[in-house]
Amino acid sequence: MNDLLKLAKTAASNAGDILLQYYKNDYEIRDKSYHNPVTTADNAADDFLKEFIMKETPDFGWLSEETKDSPERLDKEFVWIVDPLDGTKEFIEGVSHFVVSIGLVKRGKPVMGVIFNPVRNQMITANGSGEVLLNGSETAICTGTELHSVSCVNSRSETRRGLWEPWQNTFKNLIPIGSVAYKLALVGTGQEDFFVTLRPKNEWDICAGHAILQANGGVLKVLDGNNVHYNKPATISKPGLVGGNPVLVEKFLKVYQANGNEHG
Repeated sequence: MNDLLKLAKTAASNAGDILLQYYKNDYEIRDKSYHNPVTTADNAADDFLKEFIMKETPDFGWLSEETKDSPERLDKEFVWIVDPLDGTKEFIEGVSHFVVSIGLVKRGKPVMGVIFNPVRNQMITANGSGEVLLNGSETAICTGTELHSVSCVNSRSETRRGLWEPWQNTFKNLIPIGSVAYKLALVGTGQEDFFVTLRPKNEWDICAGHAILQANGGVLKVLDGNNVHYNKPATISKPGLVGGNPVLVEKFLKVYQANGNEHG
């Protein structure tokens, strides 16, 4: 696993360099779907990552936001789950909250995660052995036990749509950040306290961050209370997700499931 972690770290660092070549520069932007942009930078980083990683692990499966999916991955024991640029909207706006996200699952469970923010030069890694490093230093997640005493990183787009107004008094404060992977990395390393998204997310949004959170003793749950499984034919987790230490997650799920329809 250490060799795979080294491979993923090198891949993430090099992909980050590719993104920085485009950041605050000229590139093409198009919409894959409504409010879902993709740039030349996304595609360039994805092309590099797939070639670099799969050359060394040809027997593994591959799932990436910017690569056409193939059912071949469903039969693989190990599958890379990748977002070459998570936080594309932030990238376009010149906001530093975007990352390269590389996760690895074994039989549908996350076993390794690498998240790299190239602007802030933050390399966050989890190798499955319970060690989570931020630029080589050990980390620990928030140990708070009351929702009103912790901060929650939430979605910029959900905030703009007014979805978080009913939750204003639930937490100490709300911190809108765009990239889902980056939010999970911040919580998984204790830089922030707690994570919630009220809308569905894809496997590539959450896999690496889930591995990081899990390795530090945290949990990621679907808002219906179920666990998250990977390498499925349908890659979306609905209706949303919550992540943090187990006590906070269970308390939030009770509040959400009691008031979810009203709040959501």
